Amino acid sequence: MALEGRLDATVSSDAAGSDTVALAFTVRNEGSETETLRFSDACKAEFVVQEEGREVWRYTDGRMFAQMLSAEELDPDEETTYEAAWEEPQSGEFTVVAELQARETTCEARTELTV
Repeated sequence: MALEGRLDATVSSDAAGSDTVALAFTVRNEGSETETLRFSDACKAEFVVQEEGREVWRYTDGRMFAQMLSAEELDPDEETTYEAAWEEPQSGEFTVVAELQARETTCEARTELTV
């Protein structure tokens, strides 16, 4: 399996001054064969925000996802992006980790974030 991940985190503020962190986890097939990503529910990626190794936010906390089998194919050099938003984040310096939730497949990416 030749999947490579990239994670982008962008902080924005609305007119009321509330911050949001937009997270985009891009998974790219760097291999020479088509990769099939198989999922057991509607959650395709997990996002976790950590401060000095302590978890401060997790995308899936308090959320429910449809229980359905699905699959996505990534041809060589093809990529797909999974997104999430951390609304009203606390201020500080964080490490954000994204992990693909496909069965029998691993791909992870990290980035540093200052809010």
